Amino acid sequence: MTSHVKALTVAIVAALVLSACANTVRGVGRDVQQTADAVEDVAS
Repeated sequence: MTSHVKALTVAIVAALVLSACANTVRGVGRDVQQTADAVEDVAS
């Protein structure tokens, strides 16, 4: 493989990994928000 192909492959893999991380963080944020809403509903 040429160095250009290796660099492109690494860039694509990095982009996929980072997009998966972003989705995970977004999902955790939603879960935390839902938990806070549930606690607020019970408290009131």
